[in-house]
Parts: sequence; structure tokens; C-alpha cells
Amino acid sequence: MSPPGAPWPGSSVPSVPPAPPRSRARRLLAPVATLAGVVAAFAYVGAVDPNEPGHYPVCPLLRFTGVYCPGCGGLRSAHAFAHGDLPAALGANALAVVGYGVFAVVAVLWLVRAYRGVPMRLAVPPNWWWGIGAVLALFTLVRNLPFGSALAP
Repeated sequence: MSPPGAPWPGSSVPSVPPAPPRSRARRLLAPVATLAGVVAAFAYVGAVDPNEPGHYPVCPLLRFTGVYCPGCGGLRSAHAFAHGDLPAALGANALAVVGYGVFAVVAVLWLVRAYRGVPMRLAVPPNWWWGIGAVLALFTLVRNLPFGSALAP
């Protein structure tokens, strides 16, 4: 009796050679390129002040409804963060600053795992997505109510 998974007697199964291991430089390419893009974006926002009108488009939700979306104040937050002014960054959009921290942790994990040759698998369960959506909705609601004006940009 043949072991499980063995081909049928008389059938031919082409053997596929294993893929050669990727070099460390090749493994680091994606996380380093991603970080370079994020650094370039922060450098641009740090150089071009979003507090001066005319440099960036206005949030359409804010323009047409007067309601702050979860991203309103994000560019001002990134500008303040790029200049090292954490209180101003938190005042412009506290949720964005939390997002910068989460991104930094994930980026460091990605770099370390790529350096070690371990693939990065980021599987977020559906209940986490629901939780993230609930936090965004709650943040949007609170920052648009009078008692949550401290969260408004």
C-alpha cells in the first residue's frame, strides 16, 4: 500500500524544484521602500504647511456638511508630528497620531521579520475590523458634538 498523498501507480507527477531562497536585500526591498515612501510623504507635509490655505484640498465632507470626518485635521497633525510638536499633533487629530504609532510598530515588525527571512502575515480577524470601524464612528460622533470639541481640529 502506498503512503497517503503518493501518486497513483503508473502515473507521473512532474517534480517541481523548490524556489531558491531570496537574498536579504531582496527581502528588505518592500519594507524599506514602504518606509521611504512614508518618510517622503511626511517630509512633504512637513515642508508644505497645511495651515496655509490653498496648498491642499478641503475635506469634501466638511465643506458640504460641516461635519468633521475621522481624517479631518490629519494633514495638520502630520505637519505638527513632522516638526516634533506632539501636543499640536494630538490636538489636530489624536486618532491619526495613534495610527502613526500603530504603523511604526507594524513597520518595525515587518523589517525585523524580513531581515530574519520570516514572511510577514498580517491577518486581522473580522471582529477587529468591526472594532476599528466602531472606534472610527465613535471618534467621528464625539468630535462633532459640543462636549467633544477638544477632539475637533
